[in-house]
Amino acid sequence: MNPNPRQLTLLSVVQAKGTVTVDELADTLGVTLQTVRRDVQRLADEGLLARFHGGVRVPSSTTENLAHQQRESLNADGKQRIARQVAQAVPNDCSLILNIGTTTEAVARALLQHTGLRVITNNLNVASILSTNPRCEVIVVGGVVRGRDQGIVGEAAVDFIRQFKVDLALIGISGIESDGTLRDYDYREVKVAQTIISHAREVWLAADISKFNRPAMVEVATLSQIDRLFTDAQPPAPFPALLEEAQVRLDVAQA
Repeated sequence: MNPNPRQLTLLSVVQAKGTVTVDELADTLGVTLQTVRRDVQRLADEGLLARFHGGVRVPSSTTENLAHQQRESLNADGKQRIARQVAQAVPNDCSLILNIGTTTEAVARALLQHTGLRVITNNLNVASILSTNPRCEVIVVGGVVRGRDQGIVGEAAVDFIRQFKVDLALIGISGIESDGTLRDYDYREVKVAQTIISHAREVWLAADISKFNRPAMVEVATLSQIDRLFTDAQPPAPFPALLEEAQVRLDVAQA
């Protein structure tokens, strides 16, 4: 599914509070209980929310991500807006690394008109997209291919990336927790992401609004290691204060 704006707001409210009753959601969104129940059912069917009697909560798993197809369709419009904003900021004739994620794949599509890019990626989907641009050189990281999303992970990938120092690292993430930590699910993917961050002169994070207050098991980095954050809506509290404290530039892609 591609959630509508009301459903995205509902998701954001639940992610900010952790658990919330159906009555509270109806009051917050200014809609009927019937509308909330219908939205909750759709979102729960997609694995984006977990229901309990009288309310909903964020899914409890911190160990397993949503399927790639689910993540690709979740807030697809917001990811496209983020991708366009990122592409506008990426200069021609630079070197960059794009990692695993449906948002970075959207960015790859938005970069198809750029020239003189040298792109390193551990995402075969990104490589496939950008390889159609004859004015862009694509370097694919070696390692173990993760079948569910075409990501490349493992120690061989880490060793490969250590050879480079790029102008920009553009990373996606599974969750940003309220203490300012960036988190993901697969420790092998995390090791690669950490190496990417340490081998870039500037680090940009592309994360749609659903990633805020979303739990995951493994710490990738902290906001203080990020130079610029691209998202599709104003982050909820306490993130504006955390971003200011970490001196992260915030870019909100407008509709």
